[in-house]
Amino acid sequence: MDEKMLTLEKFEEACDVVSKVTQETKLVYSEYFSNQTGNRVYLKPENMQFTGAYKLRGAYYKMSTLTEEDRSKGLITASAGNHAQGVAYAAKSYGAKATIVMPTTTPLMKVNRTKSYGAEVVLHGDVYDEACAKAYELAEERGCTFIHPFDDLTVATGQGTIAMEIFKELPLVDYILVPIGGGGLATGVSTLTKLLNPKIKVIGVEPAGANCMQESLREGKVTTLPKVNTIADGTAVKTPGSKLFPYIQENLDDIITIEDHELVVAFLDMVENHKMVVENSGLLTVAALKHLDVKEKRVVSILSGGNMDIITMSSVVQQGLIFRDRIFTVSVLLPDKPGELCRVAGVIAGESGNVIKLEHNQFVSTNRNAAVELQITLEAFGTEHKHQIISALEKEGYMPKVVRTNI
Repeated sequence: MDEKMLTLEKFEEACDVVSKVTQETKLVYSEYFSNQTGNRVYLKPENMQFTGAYKLRGAYYKMSTLTEEDRSKGLITASAGNHAQGVAYAAKSYGAKATIVMPTTTPLMKVNRTKSYGAEVVLHGDVYDEACAKAYELAEERGCTFIHPFDDLTVATGQGTIAMEIFKELPLVDYILVPIGGGGLATGVSTLTKLLNPKIKVIGVEPAGANCMQESLREGKVTTLPKVNTIADGTAVKTPGSKLFPYIQENLDDIITIEDHELVVAFLDMVENHKMVVENSGLLTVAALKHLDVKEKRVVSILSGGNMDIITMSSVVQQGLIFRDRIFTVSVLLPDKPGELCRVAGVIAGESGNVIKLEHNQFVSTNRNAAVELQITLEAFGTEHKHQIISALEKEGYMPKVVRTNI
């Protein structure tokens, strides 16, 4: 470990520097999640930052430590989106030129926002690691100053300023949940937290399909995953930061992994109960709340970002409604004769179900008089209401089957 970095003095310096460009993201008490978990849950809404994510902190602090010569060479980095915007914003503030290499899978909104800050965007590779390799190549070709999105102790120091803000607002915090991609945020937050109060537990949260830090801790060394597969694009990293790893080993208390479907449900929870848009990586800590096996504790969930494009948002909302049984599809067989469709519709209406879509298949049987298939996609109030509608159809002799919903 570099004893000169990640010290209380450095964190205090970083707090002063980043306060010039960051928006105040005061803790939000969540009555909904508190009731759900039996803890006192607070949200740290970094999705409300100017660039839509916490990454501005590390990027701006790093920029402040560079020499004029380093900045004049131009800056280059790789990012799945949020660090890109942080570097682009910081570079613009200092009048420097920035080039950002982003995976081709990066949501369009993140690409366009990065360009809006004056940066050149290069799309390369399917995942962050491939984009990073390309960024190093371009840095060598152009003689630019490379700013790593996470494996940089100065950047991690800037990210750690979040912990200082949490501690000032809630000094008696018991648990802090922090998302992990490459480990920069988790390193900064966990290290500063332990400096301020070693009794506070800091829990990292990773996607199950990109759990590179969990695997590295299990192996006792930095470990590369063969592939990553998660909708949490901001944390889709194969290899965690090697410079950061010793700090994670020392200061992180545990890691929770989250399946993608849990993020979908968490998105609905945030929109419906807090009227906030949080991207999938930022929702990791929200989904992790129910995995935290404690009660009556003060828990802070860091919402790392809110940069989600409309297409992704639409897909997540639809899937969330399906997971919650707010939308479902049933298949019924009925005779092919006048009035049968109205009869089925009447049964559903009688139970306050709302029909979204009908698909009528007359060729499911060679005897159309005996049976044709009707697939009905419905809106319901939830699981109990869904079963109520199915029960009503059964009583009318329709033998409904729940089938895969495609909307």
